[in-house]
Amino acid sequence: MEKSGLRDLAHRIEKLTEVGIALSSERDTERLLEQILLGAKAITNADGGALYSVQDDRTVRMEIIRTDSLNFAMGGTTGEHIPFPAIPLYAADGAPNHHNVVTQAVLNDRTINIPDAYCAEGFDFTGTREFDKQTGYRSTSFLTVPMKNHEGDIIGVLQLLNAQDESSGEIIPFSPESQRLAEALASQAAITLTNRRLIDDMKNLFESLIQLIANAIDEKSPYTGGHCRRVPVITMLLAEAAHLTTEGPLKDFSLTDQGRYELEIAAWLHDCGKIVTPEHVVDKATKLETVHDRINLVDARYEILRRDAELWWLRRRLEALENGTPPEAGLHQEYQTTLRSLADEQAFLRHVNQGVEYMPAEQQARVEAIAMRTWVDGKGEVQPLLTEDEVRNLNISKGTLNPEECEVVHNHVLATISMLERLPFPKHLKNVAEYAGGHHERMDGMGYAKGLTRDQMSVQARIMAIADIFEALTAKDRPYKVGKKLSESLRILSFMKREGHIDPDLFDIFVGQKVYEEYAAQYLTPEQIDEVDSASLLK
Repeated sequence: MEKSGLRDLAHRIEKLTEVGIALSSERDTERLLEQILLGAKAITNADGGALYSVQDDRTVRMEIIRTDSLNFAMGGTTGEHIPFPAIPLYAADGAPNHHNVVTQAVLNDRTINIPDAYCAEGFDFTGTREFDKQTGYRSTSFLTVPMKNHEGDIIGVLQLLNAQDESSGEIIPFSPESQRLAEALASQAAITLTNRRLIDDMKNLFESLIQLIANAIDEKSPYTGGHCRRVPVITMLLAEAAHLTTEGPLKDFSLTDQGRYELEIAAWLHDCGKIVTPEHVVDKATKLETVHDRINLVDARYEILRRDAELWWLRRRLEALENGTPPEAGLHQEYQTTLRSLADEQAFLRHVNQGVEYMPAEQQARVEAIAMRTWVDGKGEVQPLLTEDEVRNLNISKGTLNPEECEVVHNHVLATISMLERLPFPKHLKNVAEYAGGHHERMDGMGYAKGLTRDQMSVQARIMAIADIFEALTAKDRPYKVGKKLSESLRILSFMKREGHIDPDLFDIFVGQKVYEEYAAQYLTPEQIDEVDSASLLK
């Protein structure tokens, strides 16, 4: 081989090496496919080419196509959809499709080098001739190389079109050297592409498992269904708004694509610890609920009290009849007053049994007063109308959970942190546990589970704290409240801002940039979406 030929081969081998290095560092599959084709065109000096993938349904689909002289490009990063149908590897009767050069390369696992398509026998180039007729192009030399990975599977086909003489630009056949270089690239590309797809498949599996866990937690309770799916939406909306801000304390906050992914994963997993929280606590819809709602036992006692009142009234009347004297004046009125009093008390207890956001002290005092009433059980023993435990639960000032049950629920954060810290997250997901575990912390250090202050928390964890609260305020599926309107939810958040509960700078972005609007449009009912006075909230 002449020196010029050696120099040309060395140059092309150097290009092959450069392409190989570039392929190993590419993470996006679309760009990877494009680099494979463009690299192959470069080392063979081809005017055009296409890259096909072998599908599970035994077809071959074109993924990307380029022809430089026609300025023709589809697939890959162009965004241009490829309209050509997939090519079947086998006919309807099961016969192998040897008429198409691409499918034959797959079926026979061999490279096909055609000097001139118009003179080739045994292949159907009807589509090629039609393309040439419409464009005035002349498809001449073809080099079709199967892409076999390290497991021996053919995953695609690299097809190059019209090799060009480097000095004259004349269309020439693909040389044996070009064929070997293209085969080397195809082999390396197949392995790289397989690894990339394996990584993508593992990523998809990982994300599906995460969403499966989140959905399982949501399905565990009818009262928080959807929470784990909605918090990531709010989290990412606020994170993006913070990333885009150009002024204020958070002007230097930024997120990379990996940073966004890490935060979204954390948002999906923020309540994974609830998988160990007992259902009777998660689902406690009323204050007296355990395995059943004990208000029904209270109702039964009131029924006994009404029976006793009726028996008392009837006995007094019977005594009067036996004594031949008229019933005492006001006896019936006293009986009716007793019934009204019992009904009023019973209705009051049923009302306070429903969790509220705030129970006044006078209502708690009334519960304790009612508890002093007595009734006679089936053994003839006198019992208080309400047990100490029932009084304690009915006097829960907020929600439906007593302090011990709140502690059980609070422990879901510790469980979340413990579970996530034991997972061998890769480097780009190393902060997932910190982000997910901080959604119940407060800026003043009064939150849980670690009592962190604002300075000890990442911006991402502070974002999740706001997302978690806003979702809970607007949620329509909580047992003790209806979903609040936007204005009220944001007003409560503004109070929390002033009380050191949430991050003030992130709240200002949330309100000032109207982050809540996009979420509200998708997840809130029309009745919840009302006018928001942003100016007053930002004072």
